[in-house]
Amino acid sequence: MSAGRFAKDISDLELGDYQRAVRLVLRHPLITAHWPDDKALLRVRRFGATLRQDLADAFGYRLELHGATARLVRALDQVDATQQAASRTDRPFDRQRYAYLALCLAVLGRAGVQISLSELAEWVAADAGRINGLGLDPDRGGDRRAFVDAVGWLEDRGALRLADGSSAAWASDPGAGEALYDVARDVVFALFRPSRVLQHVDSVSALLTRSIANSANAERREAAQAARRAAVERPVVYYSDVDDAVANHLRGSALTADLQRLTGLRVERRAEGVLLVDTANFSVERFPSTGSVAQAAVLLATEMADRVNDPDGRRVKRMTPPDPRERQQAVIAEIDAGLPTATLVPVEGAEPPIEAEPDDGAEDPTRLPFVTDSFLRTAVAEILHRYASAFGAQWHADPERLRTEAVALLARFGAVVVVPGGVLVRPLVGRYRNTVATIKKRPAQPTLL
Repeated sequence: MSAGRFAKDISDLELGDYQRAVRLVLRHPLITAHWPDDKALLRVRRFGATLRQDLADAFGYRLELHGATARLVRALDQVDATQQAASRTDRPFDRQRYAYLALCLAVLGRAGVQISLSELAEWVAADAGRINGLGLDPDRGGDRRAFVDAVGWLEDRGALRLADGSSAAWASDPGAGEALYDVARDVVFALFRPSRVLQHVDSVSALLTRSIANSANAERREAAQAARRAAVERPVVYYSDVDDAVANHLRGSALTADLQRLTGLRVERRAEGVLLVDTANFSVERFPSTGSVAQAAVLLATEMADRVNDPDGRRVKRMTPPDPRERQQAVIAEIDAGLPTATLVPVEGAEPPIEAEPDDGAEDPTRLPFVTDSFLRTAVAEILHRYASAFGAQWHADPERLRTEAVALLARFGAVVVVPGGVLVRPLVGRYRNTVATIKKRPAQPTLL
């Protein structure tokens, strides 16, 4: 047994399996009998009591095990625009799909043990019709596809189990196709677990974690939990992006030991921040990775690092990056713009939305190198020319799309900040400065002669 703060009841022989269970729960907050696979729920239930205690103490999360479900209720410190739901064809969910998903859950919560797809669509359409700008008309192809994407998301996670028919046939022609589903009520109830009565929420910021510490020890404990949450939820954590109390815990040796013990992953610390090195497919999206966009992003990062550190080149302009609190408020405002205000029920004495307080005594963030869009376009063109065989014809025909998607990927991983006219290069890019790319030659095809 270990004398550490976490996994205290886990033997060294079982530690590897326990760490895999921790990574599994952190990656998949909802686990059912068949999602993400048939063995996942058994792995979690094996260590249920220890997992529940460690996740609460380390991160402030709540693990609920009921029936054939495991649900991790996370504490969120900020709104993350990069963690989007996606359809079976990897189509990111938009407002319409999220709305249909929420309405499907509302209908299934009051449905019986079975429901047909057309019946579900009818009930959702009735509710959607009461929301300005939404609606659901099965005769419109766009509405029908968005609705089927929401149903498919629920079906993949086991909330709906196909008993007969096919949703694909209904999506092609609602009049000719039909599907019958068994409703897994335990999964439905596990999915919909709001921390507040939604009719009383006047901003998405009301759903974020609120500090209620009433002592110095409690404040230190919450700051330590926030530091661990940041390390496992973000690709990279810069000290300048978090409060001083959280940054102090990120700099401490305890965080490295705690996360190593819990997840089996190594924390890499640099002067600017920390990152959790993903060596076990812990993240839903990985970088570097395979695929044309990911490969272009690495090569583009190398080009930017060389440009920033080129002693013989023209001096790179440096700019103050946007305040992360302002970026967060912009995302919150964008989400709140879709709030159906007609259904709000004001509550007297309700807590106001979280707003970032200005820190008048803080120094300006470190100025970051600015790389122009024109440089990025030239760099992408050179990459396509230099590694022509590594990229398909569609990318050669549309290099601007490759540039846009590669930059977006780098932004999601905290390597750059997109600003008008270009990007600001963050310290993570320096990690790939000396990257050497090689192209594997395809084996020659055998000939008859």
